[in-house]
Amino acid sequence: MDLARDLNPSQREAVEYDGGPMLVVAGAGSGKTRVITYKVAALIDSGRFRPEQILAVTFTNKAADEMKERIQSLLEGRVTRMPTVCTFHSFCARFLRREIGALGWPRDYTIYDSDDQLRLIKNILKAMRANEKQVTPDLVQYRIGQAKIHAVGPDEYARRFFHPEDAAVAEAYRAYERSLRQNGALDFDDLILKTNEILQRFPDVREVAGRQYRYLLVDEFQDSNPPQ
Repeated sequence: MDLARDLNPSQREAVEYDGGPMLVVAGAGSGKTRVITYKVAALIDSGRFRPEQILAVTFTNKAADEMKERIQSLLEGRVTRMPTVCTFHSFCARFLRREIGALGWPRDYTIYDSDDQLRLIKNILKAMRANEKQVTPDLVQYRIGQAKIHAVGPDEYARRFFHPEDAAVAEAYRAYERSLRQNGALDFDDLILKTNEILQRFPDVREVAGRQYRYLLVDEFQDSNPPQ
């Protein structure tokens, strides 16, 4: 790589920076992803990090695939292994296949998609005999999703929100969580939350992960939510 030729001065400064955590702030189309791909390649070329010690995460499979292709092109076959480049959810799904037994879930857990969630919520509201004109399945699904991206569980939800329909939403949320547990299932938000729970509760697992991944890069960091 010829950083002076391939990158502008600001991009090169970000790639060459070696002083600890760094946040790159730049407008759309200004080459933030380019900086990340060159940064990964430069870290490996420096000899200080092996490819398997680097983790780069982004939000879509398309973006992850593009980053992988760019990094592979930059390294030009000089390595036999590639760094881990994936979405938040795919990283957590892989992590949980190894570690979720610590929380009592089976390793072959099922991932519920949006349709599975909605079907389960409809059954719960039916069993509750909820007034679906006031508390619709779509509303409950949305509220649960919003709660989970802020790491708010059913009990905290019940304490924090007081709209007329919130008591029913909290009850449905509790039933929803019980059903997931009984079915050995997670929804997409759980992939992030359960990974966090394991890393927080089990220092030995966290230590192993910390030794494995020595350098972390996050694409489009401004769009990440607190659990991510």
